[in-house]
Amino acid sequence: MARRRGQVDEKKSEAILDAAATLFADKGLAVSMDEIARVAGVSKQTVYNRFASKLEIARAMASQRSDAVAAPLKAPGDPAAVLEALALSLLERICHPDKVGSMRGVVLMSTEAPEIAQAVYEAGPLRSLKLLSAWLADQTRAGRLNVPDPDGAAEMFSGLVLGHGHLRAMLNVPQIDADHRLRRAREAARVFVAAYAPTAYAPGQDRAS
Repeated sequence: MARRRGQVDEKKSEAILDAAATLFADKGLAVSMDEIARVAGVSKQTVYNRFASKLEIARAMASQRSDAVAAPLKAPGDPAAVLEALALSLLERICHPDKVGSMRGVVLMSTEAPEIAQAVYEAGPLRSLKLLSAWLADQTRAGRLNVPDPDGAAEMFSGLVLGHGHLRAMLNVPQIDADHRLRRAREAARVFVAAYAPTAYAPGQDRAS
């Protein structure tokens, strides 16, 4: 069955972004649009038809990753289950040995082209934080959590989950394994939900009082 034009276009865009991610990780900004087109298996004009510049490619890559990381926030479930899924999603994309190259690629670009690094941050990590912050605010309004500062709590949750993940990625040292990622995700969710439980009790306080 032949694919519709929109499906073909989407496949080409995905191929371009995949190629760019690999090349940026290896070469930073030294990579050319010609190289991206060659690795993606498309023409240079096809690349430009979809992305006017390497900045646009980098922004699209970051946005795509942000959508993937934050996808668990759209699923139903109690806060602990959703946050565990979110934490695992984040760990799989930051701390998985096959994914760390893209982080180093951003670092390589940050000094040469700070505007690209800024665009990547805004479309990727910052957007993910805003989505988590909005979710935390919704959970607070629903009485499932009590988060007075959703923006700050979102950033703290990210740090709790990742630990040294970003640092390991930048230095290209071994990351935590799959079992460790799962345990980390579960524990981070447990600690966070306990810290922001809807009703807080002072130490020694009788729950019946």
